[in-house]
Parts: sequence; structure tokens; C-alpha cells
Amino acid sequence: MEGIDQEPTSAWLAEHVGLEPPLAFELVAGGRSNLTYKVTDAGGNTCVLRRPPTGHVLPTAHDMEREHRIVTALGPTAVPVARALGLCSDPEVNGAPFYVMELVRGHVLRDAASAENELDEAGRRRASESLVDVLADLHALDVDAVGLGGLGRREGYLIRQLQRWHGQFDRSQPAGSERVAVIDRVYERLASGIPDQGPATIVHGDYRLDNAMLADDGEVAAVLDWEICALGDPLADLGLLMVYWAEPGDATTALGSAPTAVRGFASRAELRDRYARRTGRNVDDLDYYVAFGYWKLACILQGVLFRYLGGATGGDRTGDIELFAHQVQALAEAAEQAAAGLPA
Repeated sequence: MEGIDQEPTSAWLAEHVGLEPPLAFELVAGGRSNLTYKVTDAGGNTCVLRRPPTGHVLPTAHDMEREHRIVTALGPTAVPVARALGLCSDPEVNGAPFYVMELVRGHVLRDAASAENELDEAGRRRASESLVDVLADLHALDVDAVGLGGLGRREGYLIRQLQRWHGQFDRSQPAGSERVAVIDRVYERLASGIPDQGPATIVHGDYRLDNAMLADDGEVAAVLDWEICALGDPLADLGLLMVYWAEPGDATTALGSAPTAVRGFASRAELRDRYARRTGRNVDDLDYYVAFGYWKLACILQGVLFRYLGGATGGDRTGDIELFAHQVQALAEAAEQAAAGLPA
């Protein structure tokens, strides 16, 4: 299987996690971020294995040791995560470091059909509220007390993020392709008007509905995909959640699918207000973070497009290269439109 060297990986899992060979590996997410596999042993025991994408990998974006450290630190907190089971730092075992965590059962809502089929209206409402409450709990954690005080720099989060993703956008230009110039314009606009940052919190970095495993009642059972987590400005998470959170009647959606447009989910305004009440934070500058969220997502998808053009799909055969290119342009234009209304 692509991304899994079965014999040495099975041997490592047997020794360090206690699984009983032979092991079966099933890719459950691939291509667009770190690769995730469900592992089942001879006795029916299961776990989840995470590794970087195959092929071209942008610097710092897929650090397994760092992701394992974050999940381990959050385990005892009020933020629900899958329990970490082991870390393999030796790339000789499977071509790249990987870590293993428990399998949390539940629902991941990626589109309208799954939202309608897996949760009733009350469950969708509860999912909306629980997602915000968990985000508030994450941003309330004392980063030093949970052992993540050394995760990275705390101040200047937005300028560091702007520089990081702009740099990775530069490194993700396919040969002979036309550059999406609006990315550069929005970069300059956002860099020139950064809001003051309050005390740093843990920032998930890609907080959205389908990065959460939901219980049958809609409660968040686990927050997933911590690969770009950092310390910094918590409103960046809320702004990006607004970008992902589609409502009925929206002309465009961030990633093409719109589970949150189904009846029962809260509105963006309700999410924003609930977060403000739970945290006591001033969200008057949220429009800036929404513009930043659109822009950042465009840069990330440019990297996805670059990996796909390089043949690194990680077993994900659903990727549409033309669609990715269209989304990069559309998200960049949405960022520019959102930034146009910001104070000069």
C-alpha cells in the first residue's frame, strides 16, 4: 500500500503497540494533508497511524514528533483528542516518521449528505455548539501548565503566519504555471494592518467541522489533524472556522462541500457570539481574521495542487487538479474581497 511498508511497520506496531500480526492497513484520508490509516490486527484490535504525505513535502508542515507531542499533552485536558499510543521517529521503518493513536469512533461530516444522514437537526445544533465550546476550552488552556510552552514563539503570530504561508506559496509554483497574483496583493494588505495580539494560546490552525469526530448526539468526541498547531492569536482559529462554515444561500464555499448549510446547524453569527460569550474576547476585528483565513487556505491548497501535479496523491484518487486550481483562485479573490472592507 502506498505510504506503508507493511512488513517493518507491522513489526514495529507489534513490538511497541502490542498489535497481533498480520495487520491490515486502510487509508482513511490522503493526499491533502498527513496520511491517516486505520490499522486492524488479527484479533480485531484497531488503531490509527499518521504519517507525512509521500513525495514533495513543504518544510515544517508535516512534523510527526511535534504532532504526537501536541496530542499527548492535550490528552489529560478538557479538549477531546485521540489517545496517543506510540511514536516512531526512525524513517528506516516506514520511509518517514509516524505516530499511532487510538481509534475514536463516531462521525466525520464532510458534505451535506453525511450531515443529513448521520445527525438529526438537534444533533447538528449540538455539533455547532460543541465545536465552539471545545475551541473556547482549547484557547483557555495554560500553555505552560499543559507542557506546550516551548512549542514555538508566542508573539507576532500573524506576521509569522503570513510570511510562512507566502513563502510556501512561492515554493509551490508548478513550472510554467501562471502565478495567482492576488495572493501577493492580499499578503501586502494583511501585513500592513495586523491587529494587536493578546496573550498567546494554543491555535489549532485548521479548525473546522470535518476535523472533528462527532458522537451520535453531535458532541465533539475528538479534535483531529493537529499538524499546523502553534502558539499565537486565538482569533485566527475563529476566523478560519467562519471561512469553512457555509450557510444556506452562500454563492461559494471554501472547499466545495457544505455540510453546515444543512438545516439545524447554527449560523456564523451564532458561532461568533457564542465564542465571545464563552471566552470574553473582543471579536470586533474578526473580519481581518476571516480575510486571513481565506488567504491562508488558498496558500495551503496551492501546496496540495503542487503535490498532486508531482504525483503525490497518497492513495487519494478523488483529487481534481482543475478544481484545486479553481479553488486557489476563488479563495484568493474571496480574501481580497474580505480585506477590502478592513480599515486602512
